[in-house]
Amino acid sequence: MATRKTKLMQRVEAEHQRPLERLLPEMVNEIGLSATAEKLKVSKATLGYWLLKLGINVRRVALAPGETLEVKRVS
Repeated sequence: MATRKTKLMQRVEAEHQRPLERLLPEMVNEIGLSATAEKLKVSKATLGYWLLKLGINVRRVALAPGETLEVKRVS
């Protein structure tokens, strides 16, 4: 089901030439939530709302030395 996007969401997609569903997880993984919000020029609350609205889960995982994490995409 497609999610209706606000004008601000559409502006960010246009500026980055990518859908938020792909852009947000990549940015959050690389630079974190606060830096992503800052870079997109939105508040952390707005970013949190977008993640919730788009169904993007953010999880924090602690790894011991020598442990790795694998993320699998289900199509």
